[in-house]
Amino acid sequence: MVQVKVFVQPHYLQNFVQATFNALGADKMKGATLVVSGDGRYYSKDAIQIIIKMAAANGVRRIWVGQNGLLSTPAVSAVIRERVGADGSKANGAFILTASHNPGGPNEDFGIKYNMENGGPAPEGITDKIYSNTTTIKEYLIAEGLPDVDISIIGLSNFTGPDGQFDVDVFDSASDYVKLMKSIFDFQSIKNLLSSSKFTFCYDALHGVAGAYAKRIFVEELGAKESSLLNCVPKEDFGGGHPDPNLTYAKELVARMGLSKSGNNEDPPEFGAAADGDADRNMVLGKRLPYFNFRFFVTPSDSVAIIAANAVQAIPYFSGGLKGVARSMPTSAALDVVAKNLNLKFFEVPTGWKFFGNLMDAGMCSVCGEESFGTGSDHIREKDGIWAVLAWLAIIAYKNKDNLGGDKLVTVEDIVRQHWSTYGRHYYTRYDYENVDSGGAKQLMDYLVKLQSNLTEVNNIVKGIRSDVSKVVNADEFEYKDPVDGSISKHQGIRYLFEDGSRLVFRLSGTGSEGATIRLYIEQYEKDPSKIGRESQDALAPLVEVALKLSKMQEYTSRSAPTVIT
Repeated sequence: MVQVKVFVQPHYLQNFVQATFNALGADKMKGATLVVSGDGRYYSKDAIQIIIKMAAANGVRRIWVGQNGLLSTPAVSAVIRERVGADGSKANGAFILTASHNPGGPNEDFGIKYNMENGGPAPEGITDKIYSNTTTIKEYLIAEGLPDVDISIIGLSNFTGPDGQFDVDVFDSASDYVKLMKSIFDFQSIKNLLSSSKFTFCYDALHGVAGAYAKRIFVEELGAKESSLLNCVPKEDFGGGHPDPNLTYAKELVARMGLSKSGNNEDPPEFGAAADGDADRNMVLGKRLPYFNFRFFVTPSDSVAIIAANAVQAIPYFSGGLKGVARSMPTSAALDVVAKNLNLKFFEVPTGWKFFGNLMDAGMCSVCGEESFGTGSDHIREKDGIWAVLAWLAIIAYKNKDNLGGDKLVTVEDIVRQHWSTYGRHYYTRYDYENVDSGGAKQLMDYLVKLQSNLTEVNNIVKGIRSDVSKVVNADEFEYKDPVDGSISKHQGIRYLFEDGSRLVFRLSGTGSEGATIRLYIEQYEKDPSKIGRESQDALAPLVEVALKLSKMQEYTSRSAPTVIT
């Protein structure tokens, strides 16, 4: 993704779209059905019209567009996999217009990606071809004579394109996705929970595309009060906010849940959740109890582990058992412990949902997640923020199935603490340094790689910083060999592994449009039941100090503090 001002340059979008058509091949585009929609951010509507005209010129037979150009990234995957057109057609792929959790607006970010016929992101073989094509492209095909399509009105438009009949089908954005969710979860059980006078609920779409689904699912299907929805009107600029579901940017939800530093005199909801711009990420929060002066936030790493541990009992879709589970490398090892205890296949993959998709297509993985607020399952081939929220509601409903009339419900906090007492706790935090000078970021990473060659020196440095931190026993750059196709992914993150199971991980992220983003992951595992109730920041303080000084973070980035802590 890049800034809008780059995308609106003459021919910029067109070159990328044509490079994609060329990478896929004219034979696959001839007569194809493609989905074109996204999170509704600024420039999406213009881009959709351009892509429609280019598709017609490249031999595509029909285009499916969500009403108003809105489809969440998980809904696009569901539409590709599940929807059947009136003429019996099935989608062959999709252009998704999104910059994920990054801001939108004339001076903010825009992005585009292509998903394949399995509903998942294009594999590296295709994305490499697309990139290569963008460096050599000389022309693009576009049917300039086609009129713009009114994407605000549901219905079928028929045209005569360069290759003959060409249709554009504008359809309801939510119906296919809602139908899929109802086939996965016991909606009646969740509805019973939401109707309990003891359970209160709050969902914040951060003015992203999740708003197109929230009212339909939570209010109309599950009976939640409309007042429980925050910022659920999709806006091109996300209401001027940053549509990233974390404790820093979801300020209104955090305040309503009683987790803000300023406090809240009103009784907060029992359960809160948020989505990012394209609704593939999620954040889950529990009620702050009045006698504790700290927030209760479910880390994404704990969330996927808890969903996996309870899926078979609480979610009908998994009643036959889990095929396996997987996490991204930077995600905490909480899921590993669940997999070991439940005797499940387990996979550790690089960051990127396509790696999970390979495992799912091979029937090797049912539930997966990543620490960057992404959780999902094999119902589609993208992470799915609303699915994750429904999974949590299903688990809470299951835990309270015989208790809805009781004095006190089993809460989010109860579920998490019970999980910790069973499996141990992985104290975990992530520091993001956004828009760092790219040169400084590269120097930091090069320094950390060079340092790995001498663990004696590393441990001398560590002990000089904190004598109470465990010994580093291994250090490497994570490399992954895909068990399905044998492909190898190198340079996936720098790891320092400690004797007591602690980890430090450093990665450069590609999700920003300016400068570089350094992500630092800090994790410590605790099995002692008497030590699982500590504040994360206290438990991790020694490792945080080691990480910042070992990496010379301030020296290389000129930053005295991270942009975001999660």
